[in-house]
Amino acid sequence: MAASSTRRTTAAHSRLAAVGAIAVAGTLLLTGCGDQTKDNGSAAETTKTASAPLADKLPEAIRDKGVIKVGSDIAYAPVEFKDSSGKTVGIDPDLAAAMGKQLGVTFEFENGTFDTLITGLRSKRYDIAMSAMTDTKDRQEGIDSDTGKKVGEGVDFVDYFTAGVSIYTKKGDDQGIKTWSDLCGKKVVLQRGTVSEDLAKAESKKCPAGKKINLEAFDNDQQAQTRLRGGGADAGSSDFPVAAYAVKTSGGGKDFQLVGEQVEAAPYGIAVAKDNTELRDALKAALDAIIKNGEYQKIMDKWGVAEGAVKEATINGGK
Repeated sequence: MAASSTRRTTAAHSRLAAVGAIAVAGTLLLTGCGDQTKDNGSAAETTKTASAPLADKLPEAIRDKGVIKVGSDIAYAPVEFKDSSGKTVGIDPDLAAAMGKQLGVTFEFENGTFDTLITGLRSKRYDIAMSAMTDTKDRQEGIDSDTGKKVGEGVDFVDYFTAGVSIYTKKGDDQGIKTWSDLCGKKVVLQRGTVSEDLAKAESKKCPAGKKINLEAFDNDQQAQTRLRGGGADAGSSDFPVAAYAVKTSGGGKDFQLVGEQVEAAPYGIAVAKDNTELRDALKAALDAIIKNGEYQKIMDKWGVAEGAVKEATINGGK
């Protein structure tokens, strides 16, 4: 999600193998099997490399664990959301699954409030954050976009998609809204911690006295949509893929409409701790691999977001 120039704003557990009791037995087995054991190991390694060609690029702890823990706000269709059976689906989960095949690991998505994901990454609750998060300089440098003050060490991003921010209204009732300046004197609903919120705050400062934008921020975008659908606001704002998906699906396409053009096009990035460059580079390699083999484009086409596709993964491409 976008935020200030930004949009939607994870610690490998080491496993210790208990070897004491079986050390002697293991030695005897190796002695008895001789070169045959070496041959079997080599064959197994060859099979593993063929099925997960980029596995050796991962940090050893994650490779051994076989899991990358992902912090994500799973309420942002079509980027990530729960389907009718409760399964996590969307653009990000599909991309993660394709990358997992390259790396030989499973990406496990854990739901969290969007504006706490980077904090969760910093505390090592997650290995990565993947949640339609816009790559921005502020996030890279750990700057609070509201205050301009440094609040953390920042994160690195592996960029994988491009999206702008859109405004939407109730269908047939656009309130005369075409641009962001038309929001002056209006009530706008959106998700907390996103670029939509930053843009609305910045625009409100330009509004005439007595006609500031009345902002109502929610923990997730679905709550904002519910408020607008119920007549509790004049407009909503979110990233273009999310707004477009809501317009298409909510009420069978009868609830909302997009107004004006999307603005502030910027990259979505997978957030990784600054000191985890090995994981960052492995993710970039995996993304580049699925772009090259065509899996990436299939996912973009599946979700109708091909216009936001990138030709290669980029590190810290946000401005």
